[in-house]
Amino acid sequence: MNFKHLHYFWAAAKAGGIVRAGEQLHISPQTLSGQIKLLEERLGCALFRKVGRNLELTDEGRIALGYAEQIFALGSELESSIGKGGRGTRPLDFRVGIADSVPKAIAYRLLEPALAMDEPVHLICHESKFQDLLGQLAVHRLDLVIADEPIGRDVSVRAYNHLLGSTAMSFFATPALKRSLTGEFPQCLDGAPMLLQGSASAMRARFDFWLATHRIRPVAIGEFDDAALMKAFGAEGRGVFMAPTVLESETAAQYGVRVVGRTDELIEEFHAISVDRRITHPCVVAITRCAREQLADH
Repeated sequence: MNFKHLHYFWAAAKAGGIVRAGEQLHISPQTLSGQIKLLEERLGCALFRKVGRNLELTDEGRIALGYAEQIFALGSELESSIGKGGRGTRPLDFRVGIADSVPKAIAYRLLEPALAMDEPVHLICHESKFQDLLGQLAVHRLDLVIADEPIGRDVSVRAYNHLLGSTAMSFFATPALKRSLTGEFPQCLDGAPMLLQGSASAMRARFDFWLATHRIRPVAIGEFDDAALMKAFGAEGRGVFMAPTVLESETAAQYGVRVVGRTDELIEEFHAISVDRRITHPCVVAITRCAREQLADH
C-alpha cells in the first residue's frame, strides 16, 4: 500500500472535503482526488460518496479512517519517542464524549480508571447531546461515548454497545419537605411537589410509567435537562427529585437532602459506545473492567 495515498485520504476525511484538504496540503484538488482514487482501486471499494455538494465517508471509508488514525498516531509516537532519545513516552490520547444526561459524578467514576493507568493518558472530554456525540463517533473524532441509553437500531451510525453497569434510583428531599410528606414510600409522593428530568431523558418515560403503575400523581414543579440544576432546586426545598442510588451519599452531602425512598423498579443503565465490536483501546478496557465492579452492587 502506498501510505502517501492513505495520508491524502486521511487529510481529506479530516478536512471534510477535497478542496479544503488540497489547500492544507498545497496541492490541487485534481491531484488529491486522483491519489485517493488510486487508494480506492487498491482497496477495491469507494471511500467517499457524494451527498449533494458534499462528500461523506462510506462504511468502508469510516473503517479505513480508523486504521489511518491509528497508523499516523503511531508514526507520531515513533517520531516523538526517538526524538526524545527514548526518554519518556507520549501520553495516550483518549477522546470521550459524555451525554449531557449522564450525572457528572457518574462520569467521573467511570473515567477515573483511565487516569489511574500506568501509561500516561491525555483525557479529552466532550459533553453534548447523545445524537451529536454519535455523529462525532462515526467520523472517529471520539474514541468512546458514555451514555445512559444504548444506541438504537434505527440509528444509522455503525457502533456497538458495551454495558458498563446499572443502578437503582433514589428519591431525595430537604429535611423539612420530607417531614411534610405523608404515608409510606412511594405513596407519599402522591400530591408532593416533584422536580422531573426532561422529556428527552432516557429515564423519563420509564418514570412516567412507574408513576402510572403505582397510581401516583405528584405536582410537577419543573422539568430539567440539567440534573445538577434540578438538584440545586431540590436543595432549596422546591420539590422531591430522583438520582442514582449509587450516588446517595454524595447527593445527600452535597445538597443537604435526605433519602425519601428508593426503588429497584427504576433502573438506570450506563453504556460505553464504540465503533469497535471488540474493545481494544486500553483506556476503554480499564473503564469497562472497573465500571462493572463499581456498579455491581447498585
